[in-house]
Amino acid sequence: MLYTNSAYLKNISLHIVGNKQNEENVHIAKSLLQLHDEVRDILSLYFLSSFKSNEYFIFFHDSDLKYNEVYGFVTDIFNQPDSLYENSVRLAKHLYEQSTHPKIKGGEFYTVYFKGCIIDGETVDAVGLFKSENKDTFLKVFSSGEDFEIESEKGVNINKLDKGCLIFNTEKEKGYVVAVVDNTNKGADAQYWIDHFLHVRQRKDEYYNTQNVMSLCKNFVKTELPQQFEVSKADQVDFLNKSVQFFKENDNFNLNEFANEVIRQPEIIESFNQYKSSFQKDFDIEIADNFMISESAVKKQSRTLKSVIKLDKNFDIYIHGNRDLMEQGEDKKGKYYKVYYKEES
Repeated sequence: MLYTNSAYLKNISLHIVGNKQNEENVHIAKSLLQLHDEVRDILSLYFLSSFKSNEYFIFFHDSDLKYNEVYGFVTDIFNQPDSLYENSVRLAKHLYEQSTHPKIKGGEFYTVYFKGCIIDGETVDAVGLFKSENKDTFLKVFSSGEDFEIESEKGVNINKLDKGCLIFNTEKEKGYVVAVVDNTNKGADAQYWIDHFLHVRQRKDEYYNTQNVMSLCKNFVKTELPQQFEVSKADQVDFLNKSVQFFKENDNFNLNEFANEVIRQPEIIESFNQYKSSFQKDFDIEIADNFMISESAVKKQSRTLKSVIKLDKNFDIYIHGNRDLMEQGEDKKGKYYKVYYKEES
C-alpha cells in the first residue's frame, strides 16, 4: 500500500524532450527549478495523485540489471541526491533516444526527488519521472473597468498526469519497487515509456499472483471449459461469480481449497490444472498455488469478469448469484430462460 500524503518534493529538474524521428530537439535547462511553496504543493498534487493502484513493477535487463539505464541513473541519485540535475540530463537524453514512434508527442520531462513516501509501512525516499504531453485550453476571466474580458491559454491540466513513475528506494537488488502511470498511449507507441524507456516488468507479489489466477479463471471458463464439457452460458457465469466470491471472502489463496470449493467436479479440476500449465507457458507468467490475496487486484479484475448473458439483440441477463433460481429450456417459440425471484424494484 502506497501513502503519499507525507511526501515532500525536495528537488526538481525540468527539460523538454521532443520526438527524435520528427527531428524535434531536447531542450536542456541549465539548473534545477526553483519553486515557491504554493507551486511546490500544486506540483506534488499533480505528480502523486494519479498513483492509486497497488500494481508494482521492477527494473530489469535481459543481460544484467546493472545495464538498465534508468536503474543506473536513479541509483546514482539515491546514492548522491545532489546529482539530481546531472542525472536528469542523462535521463532526458535516454528518453529522447526512445521517442522514435511517429505518434509520440514531445513535452515537459520532470525528474523529482521526494522525501517521506510510505510504501508497505516503510518510509523511503523516491525519485519521480514524469512527462506532460497534452495541453488543455483554459479560460481566464478578468475585469476591465466595469466590464469583463475572457482570454484563452494552453496549459497542463494538473488533474491529468500523462506519464509518470515513482521509484522507491527499497529492494534495490531486485530492481527497486516502481509504480507506473501511462494515461495517454494504448497502442504500439505505448511501449516506449514502460518497455523501452523504463524497461520494467511486473513485480511478483500478491497483486501479481491474484491478477494471474483471476485471469486464468476467466480464460479457462471462456475458452477451455466450453470445449471440454457441455456447459451453458449460465453455468459459465456461475463459475465466474463463485470465483470472484472466493477471492472476496478469503485473505489467502490455496489452489486445492479453490478447486474443491468452486470447481468441485474432479474431471473439471483435472482439466483446470492442465490448462493452468499451458496458460503459464503461453503467457510467460508464474501462477503460485498459495499466496496472500490482493484486495485491489480483486477489485480491478472483477470488472473484467462480466456476469451477463446476451440474448440476441433483445435482452441482457445479469446474474449476481444463486444459479439455482434460473432454468433453461426450449419450446415451439425458441430457447428461453426461466427466472425465479421474490421482489422486483
